[in-house]
Amino acid sequence: MQVTVNGKPQTLSGGLSLLKLLSEKGLDKKRVVVELNLEIVPQEKMENTLIKEGDSIEIVSFVTGG
Repeated sequence: MQVTVNGKPQTLSGGLSLLKLLSEKGLDKKRVVVELNLEIVPQEKMENTLIKEGDSIEIVSFVTGG
């Protein structure tokens, strides 16, 4: 299926949850904020939120520094 992740078109397999997408990208759900179709998805809902054809996903990582 075709989706947009951080502004770039990507092809993903069907039946993929947001949590699984984060895992495949090596990201920890506790260190990112995910926006699905302009709405922030709470961490506790990521496992049960399935990605659908045409979805727009923005993943923002927290970065610390000094």
